[in-house]
Amino acid sequence: MRVSTSIIQNAFGKYLKDVIDGKDVIITKNERGVAKLVPYQDPMVTMVSESTAEYYLHRRVTFSEYLEISNNSETRYELIDGELFLMASPTHRHQVVIGELLGQFYNYFKGKKCSALTAPFDVRLMNDSLRFEDDPNVVQPDILVICDEEAIDEAGKYHGVPALVVEVLSPSTRSKDMVKKLSLYMLSGVKEYWIVDLEQNQILVYAMHDKGVESLKVVAIGEMVQSKAFEGLVVDTREFA
Repeated sequence: MRVSTSIIQNAFGKYLKDVIDGKDVIITKNERGVAKLVPYQDPMVTMVSESTAEYYLHRRVTFSEYLEISNNSETRYELIDGELFLMASPTHRHQVVIGELLGQFYNYFKGKKCSALTAPFDVRLMNDSLRFEDDPNVVQPDILVICDEEAIDEAGKYHGVPALVVEVLSPSTRSKDMVKKLSLYMLSGVKEYWIVDLEQNQILVYAMHDKGVESLKVVAIGEMVQSKAFEGLVVDTREFA
């Protein structure tokens, strides 16, 4: 439809709705077309908020859009299967557990090829079978162990597959960490995935092989957790309570 500038000024809301409904709106001046209203899709409408569990899934977010959003914000985000997740702030106990784990990991890996890192740290998952060049997955695990530091680029970003990943659950991240991330880490080639469940007072240790789960061990918090991927890596969880 063609609408004059004077008419659209007086009924902009009506014609904006027409555009949203898929109709073409040409703006005219002196009976000549001078502009066209077109729909615009804001990347942020696909954001999933961990703190509210609200979903606005109109379309997938690309990697370039993720970079634009994250680089212009102090807020932390993850990009999983095209969905943008706004990460909630951790609780005190959450941070205590991460600190305890990281300290024990640091002592074990000191002087070894591999190293333990903690969030915030972007991990752009890359491997031979799952190429996410056009729509990659970017996560920020609570703790990760990497053995391929050559996969860290000049900007300090990691493009690879961690050997071991730890996620400490919170009420807002439970579903994402136990379903989406389990599947993502498994298909990406992560060797071991620890899920620390403070609500159930237990740790799930997934050993993975050939893009599948090889074994699952459930350890109560307060006991010793032994890694299958790293011989001799045993974590004391008595301070987690």
